[in-house]
Amino acid sequence: STLCKHLELFVNRLDSVESVLPYEYTAFDFCSEKTMKRPSENLGQVLFGERIEPSPYKFEFKKPAVCQKVCTRTYDTSSPSDKAKLDFLKKGMLLNYQHHWIVDNMPVTWCYDVEDGQKFCNPGFPIGCYVTEGGRAKDACVVNSNFKEKDAFYIFNHVDITIHYHIVEHEQLGARLVAAKIEPKSYENPNDDNPDCAGGPKFLKNKYTGVFKIPYTYSVNFVEDKSIRWASRWDYILESMPHTNIQWFSIMNSLVIVLFLSGMVAMIMLRTLHKDIARYNQMDSVEDAQEEFGWKLVHGDVFRPPRKGMLLSVFLGSGTQIFIMTFVTLFFACLGFLSPANRGALMTCAVVLWVLLGTPAGYVAARLYKSFGGEKWKTNVLLTAFLCPGVVFADFFVMNLILWGEGSSAAMPFGTLVAILALWFCISVPLTFIGAYFGFKKAGIEHPVRTNQIPRQIPEQSFYTKPLPGIVMGGILPFGCIFIQLFFILNSIWSHQMYYMFGFLFLVFIILVITCSEATILLCYFHLCAEDYHWQWRSFLTSGFTAVYFLVYAIHYFFSKLQITGLASTILYFGYTMIMALIFFLFTGTIGFFACFWFVTKIYSVVKVD
Repeated sequence: STLCKHLELFVNRLDSVESVLPYEYTAFDFCSEKTMKRPSENLGQVLFGERIEPSPYKFEFKKPAVCQKVCTRTYDTSSPSDKAKLDFLKKGMLLNYQHHWIVDNMPVTWCYDVEDGQKFCNPGFPIGCYVTEGGRAKDACVVNSNFKEKDAFYIFNHVDITIHYHIVEHEQLGARLVAAKIEPKSYENPNDDNPDCAGGPKFLKNKYTGVFKIPYTYSVNFVEDKSIRWASRWDYILESMPHTNIQWFSIMNSLVIVLFLSGMVAMIMLRTLHKDIARYNQMDSVEDAQEEFGWKLVHGDVFRPPRKGMLLSVFLGSGTQIFIMTFVTLFFACLGFLSPANRGALMTCAVVLWVLLGTPAGYVAARLYKSFGGEKWKTNVLLTAFLCPGVVFADFFVMNLILWGEGSSAAMPFGTLVAILALWFCISVPLTFIGAYFGFKKAGIEHPVRTNQIPRQIPEQSFYTKPLPGIVMGGILPFGCIFIQLFFILNSIWSHQMYYMFGFLFLVFIILVITCSEATILLCYFHLCAEDYHWQWRSFLTSGFTAVYFLVYAIHYFFSKLQITGLASTILYFGYTMIMALIFFLFTGTIGFFACFWFVTKIYSVVKVD
């Protein structure tokens, strides 16, 4: 609520859809406020490169102002430093960089009409725009028909700010801001000291030399709006986001897949297994038992430890950690703790949870490694604590170096990098060790059937029971459930749209877990019937293959949806995509393995083995 008379306007970093590199407000040499201190930021904001700073735009509540001067910037193209600043500004306009301003924790939005009479509210507005040599208006230049000078940059040096508020009667007298809207304009402002917001639009010819002045001005007015409640003041921004009816369609589509799979699994469980088990348990004489068939033939080999059991157990430990982290984060987001108004909360929550969940990771890895008959427990603990986090951190570090070299605001300050390393080494690693200690102390997992001394021959497999086709098929179904949500999530990361559909995301998460488990169980059963008992790695890779489809989709998204230009931006896009794919691989693989593990334990525990 705004009882104070002064209204603070904060400026966030500028970003662009055509480049992944965000820059701080001060990088563009706009009017800035030197004296004020910056508001504090949480870990999530720093990780996402948000940099919120105070701005020189100051106004009093309910005191309209017209054409107030903020400052004038003068550039002389003969001075190298001025020329560099001006070139950077031009580059910013060419790539359509957007301002993000904040009043009372609300984004200042620029609303304009789009086709079929709807309004679109963009939580940012451009620095300026460019008209090409052919006279084609790019990006925001289409809003004004006067922008027709060829090969010129138009600078939005004036803003009309409209603050919507409503008066709260029943509490102590005060007013609450419910919306802040902005109209960027371009004025020549010929007389500098006493601007009148007159003259044509302010443009800068691309080849211009000499002295160039940019006067920055603003107007502000206040509108009382009784219709918007303070609690629902974000709605008008979210309404102009991609529509939710696609969401329901995709959820229905996923549910159909889930029902189909559940039907198949239930049928196998009831019909086949029930019949098989009854028939198997009735055999009394040893002669009949010679004619064993299908999955029962491999009962003496099904719990044989897998090759590379160390790596598998480490992956499963990290996967468990990611799974619990995702579940808890989404659960909190559904309850509304991590709304877009609470900046950076989602990322902060995820990182803190991940650090605290070292114990289950260590426990699961140690317990499975022990049941695989492993001896080198020290190596196991160290790998669980360092392998997957280390890969992610190394990738992140390289990306950070690129951002830092480009002078972007998304580059993490050295202090934050040290803080993240400290969280990892001082909290996560010791917790992993504690988990592993308890995992190794407990007795190994009891298997329902004994493992034979001599491994069985695996018969010649037909094409579709070979490992690779099964693994490739297994990833398709889970991916089909999530790919529409994936589009919205990628949009929110790369096209700077807000993501707020956590309810949908939670549903999709549950559907993904069920689909992964069921697809893996089905394929696992077919392979056991074909007398191939190497199910451990295969179950992990079957559902983990979803991550490969995710990668393919991310590449398609890059080429079809994004207009990203420049080498650094491209490297960053793929670097961050790799991190996401790795996390997703561990996450889905773990679900597949545990589903299959449960299934195998279940079916062999009901068979009498003499």
